[in-house]
Amino acid sequence: MTRARPLSDLDMLHQMEWHSFEDDVDVSADVSADDRLHLSDSPGSKPSPSDISEHEFSCHCCYDILVNPTTLTCGHNFCRHCLAGWWESSRKNECPECREKWAGFPKINILLRDATEKLFSDVVQRRREEIDANANTSRTLLAFQRYGDNLGRSTTNKHKGAGVFFSGVLTALCFVALMVLVFHWGSGAVEQHDLLISKPVSHWAPEEVVSWLEHLGPWAQLYREPFQQESVNGRLLLMLGEEELLKPPFSIENPAHRRAVLAELNRVKTLGVKPPQNLWEYKAINAGKSLFLLYALKRSPRLTLFYLYLFDYSETFLPSLHTCCPAISHIGQSMETSFLDAQLEPSWQQWAEFLVKYLLLPYQLIAEFAWDWLAVHYWTSRFIIVNAMLLSVLEGCLLWRLLTRVTIRSLPRKMWNHLWKMLSQGFAFALMWPFVPQFVCNCLFYWALYFSPIINIDLVVQQLMHPETQAL
Repeated sequence: MTRARPLSDLDMLHQMEWHSFEDDVDVSADVSADDRLHLSDSPGSKPSPSDISEHEFSCHCCYDILVNPTTLTCGHNFCRHCLAGWWESSRKNECPECREKWAGFPKINILLRDATEKLFSDVVQRRREEIDANANTSRTLLAFQRYGDNLGRSTTNKHKGAGVFFSGVLTALCFVALMVLVFHWGSGAVEQHDLLISKPVSHWAPEEVVSWLEHLGPWAQLYREPFQQESVNGRLLLMLGEEELLKPPFSIENPAHRRAVLAELNRVKTLGVKPPQNLWEYKAINAGKSLFLLYALKRSPRLTLFYLYLFDYSETFLPSLHTCCPAISHIGQSMETSFLDAQLEPSWQQWAEFLVKYLLLPYQLIAEFAWDWLAVHYWTSRFIIVNAMLLSVLEGCLLWRLLTRVTIRSLPRKMWNHLWKMLSQGFAFALMWPFVPQFVCNCLFYWALYFSPIINIDLVVQQLMHPETQAL
């Protein structure tokens, strides 16, 4: 008995196809089992390579010969770059043909890859060269592989008890710190400022009028004694005008001082209370607005500033513009003159500077505003400045991905989607705000103020280390 020669991969493939052909023919009547065995062993009975259909080795996405065929759990095969392109466009872990979700990360089918390379070597070589020459396809493949690597690391980390324990401890500590922070500010740390900002001007006592005058600046100390001697209360304060301030007993003869007092007095008459002088006073009388601005400026600073320009010009937008883009001050300019200039309309130089920063670096406006309040809010201003820097980096990375990945035609659609998302979220916030407990609002406020920079640090590191894996 002669020893059978070892079969090559190509012979095995041919025999597999021949047996599949035999299954379709009823051989029970004409051909016996021995005859079929003899027929399969006959060299002349094997089908030629020309009898192999290219359709059996084609990708169902590009309908061309498979290159690096990847088999999914459902059994369908696709070119790896086709599967990567499908994943990048849809962000779904499912088969492009039957929509069945795949488990784990798809791997290249080595047996099928070797078979296609032997049967269609010329076509596969040509397609490989085309794929290597296409920069977008190479980037997509790299992003898909990065996704698989991250998925593998996350799966491995699930079995690391120490890491899970550490993450749990860190989360618990952050939660405890947040509760302590809320308790600290909710237990009366800001109540000393709440009296005048919530009490109507007509109910002010003489001591409260003097306290309001002292907040105008060191120069207002010159006129403290006349207000005390005359026992000016809130009602008398509302009756004062330029003539009364010029005449005795007040005798405010300095024109700059007099205009500054009148400008602040007009603000008090308009608001009915003392204007807020710091972040905590502003939050105390505008809890909903402060929470809305904190999150809106982080998500979309340009739209938020435009909203303030339209609906909150005098109270919020104008002071912010004068703070971020101050007018050119002359040497020796007094504090009362600077205070008065902040109430005037901005010059064209201020508008030009503001528009440049608004279009190119909107988060810098927030950082400059916080920098001006360093003397009042030492640590809070620093948290805001750091967060503004991190958000600027994240926005720069997003713009770079838009320029390198997205076509010009899709930019208007993405801008409209962003606008619609912000408007819908703002509308939902306005509807839900009256029903949200104050404690929950304080938690959200302090989380965005103090813990958001920590989260953004991790996001910046991910963007800089793996920019190709980030979604638009």
